[in-house]
Amino acid sequence: MVADKRYSAANATTKKTSTGRGAPPPPRKPASRKRAPARKRGLIGGLVHFIWRLFWGTVWRSAAVGALILGIAIFYFYAQMPAVSALLDGRARGSVTFLDRNDTVFAWRGETFGGQITAETVSPYLLNAVVATEDKRFYQHFGISPRGIASAIRINLSEGRGPLEGNGGSTITQQVAKLLCLGVPYDPTQWKSETAYEDDCRGGGVWRKIKEIPYAMAMETRYSKADILTIYFNRAYLGAGARGFEAAAQRYFGTSANDLTPAQAAMLAGLLKAPSKYAPTNNLKRAQDRANVIITLMEEQGYLTKDEADNARAHPAQLSEAAQTKSGGFFADWVMEAAPAFLTSETTEDVVIKTTLDQRMQKGSEEALDWVFKNKLKEGSNAQAAIVVMSADGAVRAMVGGRKTQEAGAFNRATQALRQTGSCFKPFVYAAALDLGWSPSDFVEDTPLTITIPGSGPWTPKNYDGKFKGLITLTEALEESRNIPAVRVSEAVGRDMVRQVALDFGIESDLAAGPALALGASESTLIEMTGAYAGILNGGSSVTPYGMRELKLKDEEEPLMGAGGGIGERVISDEAAKLLTYMMSKVVESGTGTRARLDRPAAGKTGTTSAGRDAWFVGFTADYVVGVWMGYDDNTPLKGVTGGGLPAEIWHEVMVRVNEGLPVHELPMIIPEARNPPQPQYTDPAYDPNAQIYDPNADFYDPNAPVYDPNQPGVDQTLDEAMQGRPRQQTRRDPVEELLREILGTGN
Repeated sequence: MVADKRYSAANATTKKTSTGRGAPPPPRKPASRKRAPARKRGLIGGLVHFIWRLFWGTVWRSAAVGALILGIAIFYFYAQMPAVSALLDGRARGSVTFLDRNDTVFAWRGETFGGQITAETVSPYLLNAVVATEDKRFYQHFGISPRGIASAIRINLSEGRGPLEGNGGSTITQQVAKLLCLGVPYDPTQWKSETAYEDDCRGGGVWRKIKEIPYAMAMETRYSKADILTIYFNRAYLGAGARGFEAAAQRYFGTSANDLTPAQAAMLAGLLKAPSKYAPTNNLKRAQDRANVIITLMEEQGYLTKDEADNARAHPAQLSEAAQTKSGGFFADWVMEAAPAFLTSETTEDVVIKTTLDQRMQKGSEEALDWVFKNKLKEGSNAQAAIVVMSADGAVRAMVGGRKTQEAGAFNRATQALRQTGSCFKPFVYAAALDLGWSPSDFVEDTPLTITIPGSGPWTPKNYDGKFKGLITLTEALEESRNIPAVRVSEAVGRDMVRQVALDFGIESDLAAGPALALGASESTLIEMTGAYAGILNGGSSVTPYGMRELKLKDEEEPLMGAGGGIGERVISDEAAKLLTYMMSKVVESGTGTRARLDRPAAGKTGTTSAGRDAWFVGFTADYVVGVWMGYDDNTPLKGVTGGGLPAEIWHEVMVRVNEGLPVHELPMIIPEARNPPQPQYTDPAYDPNAQIYDPNADFYDPNAPVYDPNQPGVDQTLDEAMQGRPRQQTRRDPVEELLREILGTGN
């Protein structure tokens, strides 16, 4: 109805207007608006306006394009990122962890990974120390920190470097991006080495920084802050071959990263700047000073109270005993070389090797060597020395491969240096004779001797003191290290037999072929010589020196390899070995090795080579064998040093520490029956005692053997004949008596 009324009213109005009241007024024209006069900008204003519009149009378009590219890059990286668990162990190779005889860790090789830790389980002191040190705005930014980059550029320029050289202003997220190599995995076919690959990943430059930005932002999108820290904690390199904070905590402090104190956490966080420089195993004081800087930062940022910070500074972190002593470095290298490379230096798995090392003995050996060099040699001496401690079965308990060379891979003088053995070789000469039935109480001549060597001419050995003692026992000959008796015995039993005994005892080096074999003209290593003496101690059986008890993969129960050595075949009889031990005990008791005497029975042998280039002492108690070598790497002669001098003193100091706390045991030896020296059958003016050679295995007088044999006129043939089963005694005869015998026709 309202609509009808409106319609009716409208019609009425129309009709009224059309009835005569006149035409409607014309529509009114809108008032014309006057255009404002144009501004007169002028040439400069117009140019500025144009440039502004051009710049603005370019900027927002470029920004839009850049944002689009950045978004695409972020999405590209985001789509390729795996789960966090796949990023925690980024090593291309595995590691080797060494356990001592008590299954305690003492050394590592390769990059160790201590196991996965997370930001939620790690010590809160470590988490806060890392954030305070590396990225205090970590929880506020989205992967990059323009403020941090600007600050780093300012510092670099102020110190005269390029804007991107030195401080990079990288956030923790960007550092993780570098650790992940921006998602590019290691490909051994594309890189010369893993080191070259990692160097490229850590490299700087503008393009690298540009790529880091979308990758870091993608990480912030893909992972939580805790996830990013977890990756960082597991992949960061912290020196000494430790990959990740768990490995570093175990290596430096012998504890887990979950249990670190503020001082320990600060020291590990301080390594991130320069792992090698600040590694506490390189310079503990420098590492502690760096840790104090971190503690101050933590205090300033509220992560530590004043009392906690003061306590951390007052009680700085200390290395574990194993890390502090760096014991067993040479030993670990030796074991690495003895095992297959694919399970050691080239392993792709984490390997655990249980060894024979005794850390107490290792430390004692190192201390003994340091003590002797500090107290017995001139300061600054460049002389070198090596030590091997071994059980009678060949298990190596300690090894020192040199002085002041503890780093991994250093030249090991205990296992790699071939040196002339000198008189240390003589026990093998007497071992051969004793095994043939000779007695330590048998006699041999210490008189002038010349042997003609085919192709070389006459060879005349001399004793160290230049004197001769005439008729002496084998025991006296070894006790005083007389050269000529050793040669005579060697020639009597045969050089081949002496050589075979030495080889069977483990002297694998090329042995001399001439008569100088008896005097140690051949070369050998200290570990070979020590192993050979272990064969004497164990009753005459060979040993193969070994350092590995068991090799297995980490977290596996079944070993892949067992012990690599031990007792082998018998070389000489048990009786011969015990008689030889008696002879060698006299060397220590009253012979050339008296400086090695202990408060318990001991046996050994000194050795000094021509011109004093090498000095040795190798010996044993009832429990352990110790070998000591001393000399210069360049073969410079030692001045005034013999095997019975400094090497014997080093041996003594080592043995004192090795046997500390052990009960005294008697040596396994047999004391031989004494024998009277042989006497001439008759005396006449023509008798020359210096021209006699007696057969120690034959009776002096044999009434059934001819006294004089015109077909064997020489006086140097008797001992050889005796070894051929023709025992006899031969003297020079009175020529008048000989003439009478011819006239009378009598033969004896």
